[in-house]
Amino acid sequence: MRTWKVWLVIVILLAVSPELMAQCAMCRGTVESTVSNGRSVVASNLNLGIVYLLMIPYLIVASITYLWYRNSKREYGRRLEIAGRVKRALS
Repeated sequence: MRTWKVWLVIVILLAVSPELMAQCAMCRGTVESTVSNGRSVVASNLNLGIVYLLMIPYLIVASITYLWYRNSKREYGRRLEIAGRVKRALS
């Protein structure tokens, strides 16, 4: 149980690292033209938007995986309980 917390902290630390602030070629051209005009707020907001769009699919997949894991763990416990009952009944 502790290991998933460690992985969660590592993922969060990687997600907020400044190296992830990337831009596509078209976005970069727009940002360069707006920064040269003196509006640097557009660049930071664009970077945040790109990171937001990048993280959403990963969060959805992680949520589905966690829910699947949690439900399969419950099902495994039920199977063990049923197997124990069957063994007691047969012996």
